[in-house]
Amino acid sequence: MILEHVSPLGGPAVDLHVAAGRIAALKPSRRHDTPRLLLPGLVEGHCHLDKTLWGQPWWRNEVGPSLMDRINNEKATRRAIGMDAMREGRALCEAHLAAGTTRLRSHVDVDEESRLTHVEKLLALRAEMRGRLEIQLVAFPQSGILRMPGVEDWLDTALRLGCDAVGGLDPSLIDRDPVRHLDIVFKLAERHGKPVDIHLHEPGELGAFSMELIAERARALGMQGRVVISHGFALGDVAAARADALLAQLAEAGVALCTSVPPSRAVPPLKRARELGVVLFAGNDNIRDTWSPHNAPDMLARAGMVALKYELRRDEDVALALDAVTFRGAEACGFADYGLAVGNRADLVLVGASCVAEAVVTRAAPLAVYSGGKLVAGGAGT
Repeated sequence: MILEHVSPLGGPAVDLHVAAGRIAALKPSRRHDTPRLLLPGLVEGHCHLDKTLWGQPWWRNEVGPSLMDRINNEKATRRAIGMDAMREGRALCEAHLAAGTTRLRSHVDVDEESRLTHVEKLLALRAEMRGRLEIQLVAFPQSGILRMPGVEDWLDTALRLGCDAVGGLDPSLIDRDPVRHLDIVFKLAERHGKPVDIHLHEPGELGAFSMELIAERARALGMQGRVVISHGFALGDVAAARADALLAQLAEAGVALCTSVPPSRAVPPLKRARELGVVLFAGNDNIRDTWSPHNAPDMLARAGMVALKYELRRDEDVALALDAVTFRGAEACGFADYGLAVGNRADLVLVGASCVAEAVVTRAAPLAVYSGGKLVAGGAGT
């Protein structure tokens, strides 16, 4: 396959050659008309395929304000309306593909309610989507580890069954024993040779303390580049000097940050994180589920939210928002063979925009999406 006269990330026009599902050559285009913008396949760095109500009738949200309200409400609702992790997860995956996402990391609940049911269903969905959408699954203790007997063993089994990473959740606020909680998470990671991705909603100095403990373990175990802190709201709560010190620790430990850029919370500083060597990427988190009716499986739209949250105005700064849902997401999650260079997997998105900034700001719908060199969405008139 040859994609003629395309502009990779707004650069000089090329004819892109694909062979055996990979980019085989990038040859200068001989045409002089306006090229089409070419992006790499987009990366959803943090979602919950087993929670979504995507594709289902509207569900009336009357959930309470606290984290435990949302956790308990979700369990009750799942039973009441017969949610199915594979059915709704598939609908969300297909919508992601249509909007240009070709790599996706999902957390999957492991708790006393679901045990391994959601893990088994999403492992089957991962196999079903293979070749079109690359899915990583994080075994996620949604109700904590220490509070619920059996969770540690279920997490261990989930990793043996094939989950790609082990998760954790607010080790101080939920389990109220951060050292023991993190000991278990990192022990499981070390036993199975898996990376770590920990939800950390904890505010202020409490979250900062948990962050330091995570960085210490990553350094001690030589897990640089294999640990993610999702949310990390504490970095937006504390004073700038304290945030800088924390970011320096994360950089030294090779711990990445994932943000969903919620409008109601302070978030880790994007530019400062980059300056200090911390990989910061983005994901949706909840997408139309019992936790929140908001968000959509559209990573260009999420990049637009990143640009708004961080007040990115100059074209070169808006490009940082796209970077958060492309290269930085692939780097932090460990998605291999990613990008627009020769030899990379041919995950390609053609967009009707003149440059990256326009694509992000207008949230342009893809003209065509290719996964492994195969057309998976759009394509008419391209």
